[in-house]
Amino acid sequence: MSDSGVRLTDLLMALSLATDLGFGQPPEHMLRSARIAMRLGDRLGLEPDELATLYDVSILTYVGCPVYGNESSALFGDDIDFRSHALELDLAGFPAMVFMLRRAGSGGSAFERVRQASAFMATSGHSMLDQMANHCSAAGVLADHLQLGPDVRAGIEQAYARWDGKGVPRDLAGEGLALSARIAHVAEACELFERTSGVDAAIEVTRSRRGTHFDPSVVDAVVADPAPLFEGLADDPFEGLLAIEPSARPALSEDELDLALEAIADFCDLRCPYFAGHGRGTAALVAQAASLLAVPAAETRLARRAALVHDVGRFGVPGTVWDKPGPLTTSDLERMRLHVYYVERIFSRPEPLRRIGLLAATHHERMDGSGYHRGVGAAMLSVPARVLAAADVYQALLEPRPHRGAFDQAEAASLLRAEEKAGRLDPAAVDAVLGAVGHAAGRARAGGPAGLTARESEVLALLAEGLPNKSIARQLGISPKTVGNHVEHIYTKLGVSNRAGATMEAMAHGLVGPSRIRSAESRP
Repeated sequence: MSDSGVRLTDLLMALSLATDLGFGQPPEHMLRSARIAMRLGDRLGLEPDELATLYDVSILTYVGCPVYGNESSALFGDDIDFRSHALELDLAGFPAMVFMLRRAGSGGSAFERVRQASAFMATSGHSMLDQMANHCSAAGVLADHLQLGPDVRAGIEQAYARWDGKGVPRDLAGEGLALSARIAHVAEACELFERTSGVDAAIEVTRSRRGTHFDPSVVDAVVADPAPLFEGLADDPFEGLLAIEPSARPALSEDELDLALEAIADFCDLRCPYFAGHGRGTAALVAQAASLLAVPAAETRLARRAALVHDVGRFGVPGTVWDKPGPLTTSDLERMRLHVYYVERIFSRPEPLRRIGLLAATHHERMDGSGYHRGVGAAMLSVPARVLAAADVYQALLEPRPHRGAFDQAEAASLLRAEEKAGRLDPAAVDAVLGAVGHAAGRARAGGPAGLTARESEVLALLAEGLPNKSIARQLGISPKTVGNHVEHIYTKLGVSNRAGATMEAMAHGLVGPSRIRSAESRP
């Protein structure tokens, strides 16, 4: 099989940059944390296989945290700002409760703040715990799809676990936690506090959390000789971390890279429920449209890959922006437009990923120069870039958004033609995208993946769109209790435990995307 020039480690590092964005941290925060973790692993005498697990876990420790940003924003306002401040706290006990109550309903009216705070207190923060479980589940499914192995999955699923058992999952404490997770948690805090306040602050924080949040033995390894742990962290984090990789991975084959990017697309579409399937749907349109335009095979493959990950930069934009039902403010628009710049930065190395990132970052450019982030015009847009832009618009029109319902295919086609006539989209690209839709096969209804019945497949598709059981029941004309039974069967058959895992599987099997068409319900 041909060599793609991209290793799995390169993709993990790219994902870590998306994590940094979702946490409101400067670039390479997680990569620097991983270097500290590996130094701690050496100091603690880990075996080679344990170091290999720690390497991956420390890069991806909090990769699941930015998913479902709309849910976090509903509770605490700007979810990125919330996480950036939450990182500084020991999230257990009275101080954590005070912090969350102060943040409840942030950005809303006084009434909304009181309502959210009251609900949070009444449920003892169960909504927050449910979110944590969803985040960890999504990260675990991603690890499986990237074939990282059960030890790595266990480590990143324990992002919110604590030594004292007061984290999530609740039944984990002490040495029941994966060693990789215990080390990664300490390393991440060390990087944050050393960078912002110095070595002494990092030591003070780790000592203060010894035996509560942190494993005492890992803390002792830090305070015994802290200075060497932080040496050279300002150097190139990519190269520094690559230099200490326990076992160099071979490059992925072209097919393996495609599968990995599909997994990343599905994962990043969890940013908000109505994005589910957008990456795969856009990629399918791009591939078919490029074929109709006789684009060379290599360029078509590149365009499909760019389409899969074109919205990974969404992690850097607060859920309050994506979930806003009304008009965006000037500030909102500026933050939203940054997501195309972010995808270019996330996929900036090695060179094969850089080519994907550069093309992905053109999906909001327009023929008349009115797009972003560079504002270039037709002369600077390749055929794949033009196809990507048209496919992204069409696919988005088929999906619901906070300010409108989904359009049917005829309405979406009409709106796409309007963009062409206004000079913003390339006519040939629009023709090709609409031609591709005409050849798209509908989803079979006889049954579904993993032995799901046709009805279970329908329930799963609606579940993946973020609909609660009562809404699913109304749409399908069945009772909420029946929906609940279907959901239980779905989880069992798919081997998942909650909506995040089910949504990942739904996207992987094509149960969300272009074929989930609903009529327009409100304004464009």
